[in-house]
Amino acid sequence: MNLMAQLPVLPVVIPFVAGALALLLPKGRAPWAWATFVSWLSFLASALLLREVAATGPVSYHLGDWPPPWGIEYRIDLANAIVLALVSGIAAAVAPFAYESVRAEIDERQSPYFYAAFLICVSGLLGVTATGDAFNIFVFLEISSLSTYALVAMGGRQDRRALTAAFTYLVMGTLGATFFVIGVGLLYHATGTLNLADLHLKLAGQHNRVVEAGFAFILVGIGLKLAMFPMHLWLPNAYAYAPSAVSAFLAATATKVAVYVLVRFFYSVFGLDFAFLGDALTYVLLPLGVAGMFVASLIAVFQHDVKRMLAYSSVGQIGYMLLGLSFGTREGLAAALIHLVNHGLMKGALFLAVACVVYRLGDHRCAAFSGLARRMPVTTWAFVLSGLSLIGVPGTVGFVSKWYLLEASFAAGHAWAAFMIVASSLIAVLYVGRVVELMLLREPPEQGPLSEPVKEAPLSMLIPMWALVAANLYFGLRTEFTAGFAEQAAAALMTVSGGR
Repeated sequence: MNLMAQLPVLPVVIPFVAGALALLLPKGRAPWAWATFVSWLSFLASALLLREVAATGPVSYHLGDWPPPWGIEYRIDLANAIVLALVSGIAAAVAPFAYESVRAEIDERQSPYFYAAFLICVSGLLGVTATGDAFNIFVFLEISSLSTYALVAMGGRQDRRALTAAFTYLVMGTLGATFFVIGVGLLYHATGTLNLADLHLKLAGQHNRVVEAGFAFILVGIGLKLAMFPMHLWLPNAYAYAPSAVSAFLAATATKVAVYVLVRFFYSVFGLDFAFLGDALTYVLLPLGVAGMFVASLIAVFQHDVKRMLAYSSVGQIGYMLLGLSFGTREGLAAALIHLVNHGLMKGALFLAVACVVYRLGDHRCAAFSGLARRMPVTTWAFVLSGLSLIGVPGTVGFVSKWYLLEASFAAGHAWAAFMIVASSLIAVLYVGRVVELMLLREPPEQGPLSEPVKEAPLSMLIPMWALVAANLYFGLRTEFTAGFAEQAAAALMTVSGGR
C-alpha cells in the first residue's frame, strides 16, 4: 500500500487509533511518550499534505473507494491544509510540554485517560478540517467536543470549578451541535446530498425557506462552537480552569477549526449568490465581530486571573476574524485566514508561558506574576514577546494580521473599520501591559506562598514554549508561508463562491 496515497486520511486516523491504544498503556511516562510520538507523526503527515496541495492543487480521497457524492470524501485544498498544519503543529508543541505540566496538575493514575482524550480531541479537530461531508463534520465536532469536556473536567483536582466549567461547556456545545445538525438536515432535505461540493451544485438557484432556515441553524450552531460574541460565555471558565496544557491547546486550535467550518459553509457550500449570505455578513458578522473586539477586550482589562484575561482576549480576536469575513471580499477572507493561523501561534505561546508559571507557583492570578522577571526571566520574555505579537507590534505575526485586516478594510470601502481595528489593538496594550508591568517593574511578594524562591520550568516545557515564540517572530518576517498560502486559499474560495 502506498502511504503517500493515503496521506489525506493519515492525520485523522493515526491519532484516533493511537488514542484507543493509549488506554492500554501503564500510567506515568509511557502514555505521554506515545502521545508525543503520535502528535509529531500527525504533524509530519499534515506538513507533507500542505506541501503537496501547494504544489499540485486540491487532493480528493475517497473512503472505501466509493466516489462522491455517494461515498465519504476527504477533500484537501489550501484552506483546510493550512488549518490541518496549524492544529497538528500546536499538538506537536503541546504534547512534549504536557508531561511535567500534566503530572503537576492531574492524578498520575489518570494519565492514560488524559493522553487518550488528548489524541482523540486532536483527531476530531483534524477530522472536522479534512472531511468534505457535512454530516461527518458534525460527527468529528462531537468527537472533539466530548473529549474536550473530559479534558477540561480533569482540572478539577486543582480547582473544583473545572467541573462546573466542563458542564457548562457540555451544555453549550450540545446546543451548538444540535443547531448545526438540524441545519445540515434541512440542507439534506432540500438537496438529497451531504457532500459539500455536491451541496454547492444542488443549492444553486434554491432560494427557499428550507435553505434559509438551514443556513440560519448552521450559523447559530457554529457561532456557539467558535465562541462568537455574545455566545461565548462557556469559553472563559473552560480555558481558566482546565489543566494548563489543555488551555493552551484549545485556545490555539478549537475555535479556529470552528471559524474554518464557517468559512467552508459560507464560501464552498452557499456562495455569495445567496442574498441571505450577504445579509448575514453585513447584519450579523459585522456588528457581532466589532462588538466582540471591544466588549471582550474591555472585559479582559479588568480580569485578575491571567488565563481568564487571555480567554476574553480570544473572544476579541475571534471578532477580528469575523470582521474580515464580513467584508465579503477576497482581501477580507485572506485577512481572516491569516489571523486564524497567527492567533493560534500567539495564543498558544501565551498560554504555555502561563502554564510554566502555574507549574512553579501553582497560581495563575495576576499577583503571581509580580516580579517574575527576576525569578523566571526566560518565561517572562516569552510572555512579553508573545504579548507584543497579540498587540500587533511590527516584526510579529500579530502585525501581519492587523496589516492585512487594515488593507481589507480600505479595499472594502470601510475606513471606519480600520479605525476600529487600531482602537481595539490599543485596548490589547492595556491588558497585556498590565501583566508585563507586573512582571518587569513590580517586586515579588514578600510574604505568603507566592514569595517562595522559584526557578525556571524544566527544559521540556521551555523548549516547546520558545518554539511557538520563535514561530511568532519567524512568520512575522517570512510571510510567504502564512499570508501567501492564505491569499491563494482565499482566491480559490472566492472563485467557487462567485465573489471577487
